[in-house]
Amino acid sequence: MASKRQLLTLYKRLLDAYGRQHWWPGESRFEVLVGAVLTQNTAWTNVMKAMARLRDAGALEANVINALPVRRLAALIRSSGTFNIKAGRLHNLSRWFAAGGGFPDLEALPTARLRGELLDINGIGPETADAILLYAFERPVFVIDAYTRRLLRALELIDGGENYETLRALFETRLPPDPALFQEYHALIVRHGKQRRAAPRDLAHRRIESPL
Repeated sequence: MASKRQLLTLYKRLLDAYGRQHWWPGESRFEVLVGAVLTQNTAWTNVMKAMARLRDAGALEANVINALPVRRLAALIRSSGTFNIKAGRLHNLSRWFAAGGGFPDLEALPTARLRGELLDINGIGPETADAILLYAFERPVFVIDAYTRRLLRALELIDGGENYETLRALFETRLPPDPALFQEYHALIVRHGKQRRAAPRDLAHRRIESPL
């Protein structure tokens, strides 16, 4: 498994290659929640189209989403794919958000409890929950996605059979608990994965051995 030094070296190489990413794209914290659901199994360009339609309809607020019929909500987010399923998930998430008192009350919860509540919502898995925690609530929780797993495996920093929680703990126990660092690191991995789907020899075919 990767050491602290190896993870920090990888972060520096990604940062040098791509610069700061300033994620997550969105005009409000609530949009992060919506985007985290819409981006499941689809490209962000498709999510942006769905978000634009929601914004034009004035439907990027929990109370508005909760009042929309599922069919109407599904029509607005059609570009994101599996729109009927995602409409139901958005309803589930928005109802939880509203029932919990919105950001003022929810952000007072400890991270473990907040994560547990998110995972209890039908349609919210670990990756989606952690994206919400990291980008909307600014908690030091690392998001593990396919890009992260693929890059670490290519670099031989993991065996490849590790489960989600093992990989999440890898980052969270070896790096400082800094949400800004986790946000930037995750965004850089996504940028790298999208830009170089065939892992480049200058980064992904060398082991991270040398110290910073």
